[in-house]
Amino acid sequence: MSGAATEFLAARARAIKPSPSMAAKSRVDQLRAEGRDIIDFTVGEPDQPTPAHIVQAGIDALTSGDIRYTASTGGRPLLQAVRAKFQRENGLDYALDELIVGVGAKQILYTALAATVQAGDEVIIPAPYWVSYPDMVLVNDGVPVVVACAEADGFKLTPQALERAITPRTKWLLLNTPSNPTGAMYSAAELRGLADVLARHPHVWLMTDEIYEHLAYGGRRHVSPAAAAPELAGRTLTVNGVSKAYAMTGWRLGYAGGPKVLIKAMATLISQSTSCVSAISQAAACVALTADQACVGHAAAMFEARRDRIVAGLNAAPGIRCPQPDGAFYVYPGVQGLLGRRSPAGHLLRTDLDVVMFLLDEAGVAVLDGHAYGLSPYLRLSFATSMENIEEGCRRIAHACGRLA
Repeated sequence: MSGAATEFLAARARAIKPSPSMAAKSRVDQLRAEGRDIIDFTVGEPDQPTPAHIVQAGIDALTSGDIRYTASTGGRPLLQAVRAKFQRENGLDYALDELIVGVGAKQILYTALAATVQAGDEVIIPAPYWVSYPDMVLVNDGVPVVVACAEADGFKLTPQALERAITPRTKWLLLNTPSNPTGAMYSAAELRGLADVLARHPHVWLMTDEIYEHLAYGGRRHVSPAAAAPELAGRTLTVNGVSKAYAMTGWRLGYAGGPKVLIKAMATLISQSTSCVSAISQAAACVALTADQACVGHAAAMFEARRDRIVAGLNAAPGIRCPQPDGAFYVYPGVQGLLGRRSPAGHLLRTDLDVVMFLLDEAGVAVLDGHAYGLSPYLRLSFATSMENIEEGCRRIAHACGRLA
């Protein structure tokens, strides 16, 4: 693009960058088109099909002809299903006008920021973070305040770190539990500690991304921050969706519960952008949330077995140390032990991005660098892939690391 054309773009468009995970997927697709055998650990998307009864609900909506516009907040049957879900699984009770549906949890998060963040407002984002969070803040003229959360603290925000990060300009704390990219989960006690800090700063609201809530392992159970700290309900937005637990990524449907004034403002923005979520997706999501939930338990058990296998496989690789995540379908192994070493081709590994390129070129394994997620030197790998890919990918990684000088 020419300089003049670039200048034509708004500053907000020039300030943000494409999603690293989507860029990595494009690179993997390109290499495969060139004939390379690539094992891809980059994309956070269940490899299983959407359960048949949910697909059938979408088909039934098509054949019934009930596929017109709905209210911008979502159709009443789906809002009732979301309300019942929050009550049943999270101990949260929202009125229907305190609920909203969007084109994925991502749109909900973005719209909430667009409805509230003004120029110079700060949003606290614990790192490692999902790569879209800072850019969502930037595109809405806000300031992402990234707080590094050490592995020694379980990659989780401490009350002390939160207290230090809050200023008079702080608008939101954006919390993701279970976490992408680390799989870290906050306990009720840990959430209570953060809530005690927020109680001293009533101008700070809490936005929680709980999209991975059903993928919890080792007997752990997800706790919604709004349930752990009900006194914060008047300034908490609880965000979730059907993409991960029900393998419905392409259906694009997220939902949230929160204060009526915020939900109303978000609905206005949606009405002037996407109008509403596809009626077909709404019908499918309604069945997903209200039908038998056995498919969710089966998916969690499958991912837990994969988690155990990839953690063991990576810890067998020289120079890699992989903590065991409590939830989601990601691992975040440290690669400090690989830095300063040289590849067989003589390339020095200085950063985690160098490690990413080494594994792609030397082993045919695609992973993502921790720098993109706000904390180095780590890698992010998704184990939302087959057990065969996990075993072969870990074998390749261990072999390649063993060849470093």
